[in-house]
Amino acid sequence: MNAHEIDYEIYGEEMQYVEIELDPQEAVVAEAGTFMMMDTDIQMNTIFGDGSNQDNSVLGKIFSAGKRVLTGESLFMTSFLNVGQGKKQVSFASPYPGKIVPIDLSEKGGKFICQKDAFLCAAKGVSVGIEFSKRLGRGFFGGEGFIMQKLEGDGLAFVHAGGTMAKKVLGPGEVLKVDTGCIVGFSQTVDYNIEFIGGIRNTVFGGEGLFFATLRGPGTVYIQSLPFSRLASRVWAAAPKGGGKDKGEGSILGGLGDLLDGDNRF
Repeated sequence: MNAHEIDYEIYGEEMQYVEIELDPQEAVVAEAGTFMMMDTDIQMNTIFGDGSNQDNSVLGKIFSAGKRVLTGESLFMTSFLNVGQGKKQVSFASPYPGKIVPIDLSEKGGKFICQKDAFLCAAKGVSVGIEFSKRLGRGFFGGEGFIMQKLEGDGLAFVHAGGTMAKKVLGPGEVLKVDTGCIVGFSQTVDYNIEFIGGIRNTVFGGEGLFFATLRGPGTVYIQSLPFSRLASRVWAAAPKGGGKDKGEGSILGGLGDLLDGDNRF
């Protein structure tokens, strides 16, 4: 085993957190901002890249960190190492309502592909990088669903699915069409591409994106009902406008009240 062997337990329903048990000298790496709590004798360090130690040279570390920049993540991750004598626990929390999904990479052929913001934490030794696509259509039209991360190794990794998570097992040649933002991740045997929805009415009046992802089996696909981008757009749309003077959601005037507000200037 290249990655550290860790034990875990997931707590909660809507706002979950994962508690990871570390033996002496075992470590876990996590995205910044996911840490929740830890026992004493756990040493927290900021590391350059993912800490997978596949290439210890300076150029290797720079390349490892550079892959994360391409996915929009930080150059750095946080490592939590048990420097004590007995078993210790460290916990990481979901960023918003949803489910934490454990992924055993040894059961996925050593590789799992996921959304760029789905990764939560993993046993030290798991490599976190960008999944390059050979199809130009994904790059130009994929939108939020194009930039995918790949998790490689033989250890445990944890990803987060917003809302309710659906697990689909596709047979050979079986196709699933998914909103690009609703993809959490899929096994490396799944072939994926981006397709144009088509039709002028769909494009102008449909209210959905112009493209969706097609996932072709065999393999396992994880789908989320609440992508963070969708959650953020709904929160922004419901936020009070007009200089902070909230008319109230149930107001008769509503948005019209903002237009008639004396503070507005045309």
